[in-house]
Amino acid sequence: MLETTIAAIRPPDEPAMAAARELQGRLTKPAGSLGALEELSVRLAGLAGHCPPPLPEPAAVAIFAGDHGVHAQGVTPWPQEVTAQMIGNFLAGGAVVNAFARQAGASVTVVDVGVATALPVAAPGGHAGDRPARDEPRLVAANVRAGTRDLAVTAALTRDEARAAAETGIRVAGELIDAGAGILLTGDMGIGNTTPAAALIAAFAGIDPAETTGRGTGVDDPTYARKVAVVRAALRRHAPDPADPLGVLAAVGGLEHAALAGLILGAAARRTPVLLDGVIAVSAALAAAAFAPHAVAAMVAGHRSAEPGATVALRRLGLEPLIDLGLRLGEGTGALLALPVVTGAVRVLHEVATFDSAGVAEK
Repeated sequence: MLETTIAAIRPPDEPAMAAARELQGRLTKPAGSLGALEELSVRLAGLAGHCPPPLPEPAAVAIFAGDHGVHAQGVTPWPQEVTAQMIGNFLAGGAVVNAFARQAGASVTVVDVGVATALPVAAPGGHAGDRPARDEPRLVAANVRAGTRDLAVTAALTRDEARAAAETGIRVAGELIDAGAGILLTGDMGIGNTTPAAALIAAFAGIDPAETTGRGTGVDDPTYARKVAVVRAALRRHAPDPADPLGVLAAVGGLEHAALAGLILGAAARRTPVLLDGVIAVSAALAAAAFAPHAVAAMVAGHRSAEPGATVALRRLGLEPLIDLGLRLGEGTGALLALPVVTGAVRVLHEVATFDSAGVAEK
């Protein structure tokens, strides 16, 4: 599944992009006055293969959840069981992501790809597209293993486990798109997951972990220093090859990171945009880009996370974030806040009159 998905990813359609640029120049506004929205509309036309591209709706948030063996190294003060507890909160509709999803009219799917403790019973069949109501969060059971191994001691995953997680993401993308989603939004949950994110970004960018490691949930100075040291030692131990993204994910990644990479690849293969959330998402996006460089055409950077690694990753991907609010929550919250910007960029191409059709004189 992974190889066939990668093979299906194609470059953006240049004629569609040219048509979008030409249309932007004929709309009743000064050329370039919509700034980044104009280039975003061009990119989305290139992804869709026609102009105007389809409106990015309905929106579907996919939250991939997993636990991390590196938690044993004291990289976060939060207990590991919070991962499972927060999933219960998602399913009850009580998290920030739920509030923002209701505001945006987006569905929420929670995918257990590697939680270490027991969760509520998943929906029969565990199908991401099987949803009775958009405001009713759904749990999909797809647990590859009960948390990763400690990346400070050994590889976090086997290659087969990393592949299984990535293919779960591909499957979820397909199910959500088949159910009608016009845009996918990345979400994540996993106590300690900013540590593997920092390792992934450092590995793919080839830089020191001090530049990619942040304070996550707000750790103190000693914990932060320990976190940087753990990531640095893990990269030294495993020496992951950025040309082998599956190997990088296996060595220092998380199950939710691998699954998010798969979600991005699956969406790109279906020419459906993916709105990236924070540092977990962009670390996974680096892996997706290493698998298939043209997958970047499907990516939209929702926001600039307060985590320093996010800025590094976005620079590597060549993506400019739509909003910058100092967010560092995850869950898909930043992507949801950016969603109206994406919709607005496309709606302009659908609904704004041209100078000729409106009878408005040009300069």
